[in-house]
Amino acid sequence: MIKVLIVDDEPLARARLRRLLADCADPPTQVVAEAGNAAQALAALTHHEVDLALVDIHMPGADGLALSRAVREQGHRTALVFVTAHAEHALQAFEVDAVDYLTKPVRAERLAAALMKVARQLPPRPVETLAPAAAEALLIHDRGRIERVPLAEVLVLKAELKYVTVRTAHRSLILDGSLTELEAKYPALFVRAHRNALVARHALRRLERRQDGQDGEGWWLWLAGLDEPQPVSRRQLSAVREALGAD
Repeated sequence: MIKVLIVDDEPLARARLRRLLADCADPPTQVVAEAGNAAQALAALTHHEVDLALVDIHMPGADGLALSRAVREQGHRTALVFVTAHAEHALQAFEVDAVDYLTKPVRAERLAAALMKVARQLPPRPVETLAPAAAEALLIHDRGRIERVPLAEVLVLKAELKYVTVRTAHRSLILDGSLTELEAKYPALFVRAHRNALVARHALRRLERRQDGQDGEGWWLWLAGLDEPQPVSRRQLSAVREALGAD
């Protein structure tokens, strides 16, 4: 499992990379953080274990090349792959030990090839840290029983009075917790679709506007693994569109 930091000042570019990474099964990846500038990226490297940083070059403030030099100066062993629309910086990129240099729009096969290069360079990890993202789980306490529900299986988290309904493709469970706390803890995994609902980023498939019975027109989001769409509020529409990578 390659743990990835995406660094790009354009939200749509970050969303597209997220989708490409989600579609790449070999080697598997997990986006652990995103950053819109160099300062945010350095902060993310301090707080997260990151194997690979996918870095744009042209960003406000310190550019991607300056960021890469700072990463090395601070002793981070994170692999660097540049993702940029400007091919003329390739030589400079490899001078800072970049693993690869991808030009936008990134093709899935080129990204997969870069990931394989990174995977071959990763040092062996202790067995306990080799577990995939699915090993991260919510602990559900139910009638004297504790059950682990892998986050990779969770599609919807919905606030219900004092509880949160955890929805997977096959069942619903009750979690004693706060939707706000879950949103803050797992920003790379879930996006808010409604004031009382979070949806899994990896499962986003289609956003559409349609008549909503007596309530008039509304926006609805389709998720992989669920037959029924989830409502999207106007307030959260832009965030959902960004996560989906829509224009």
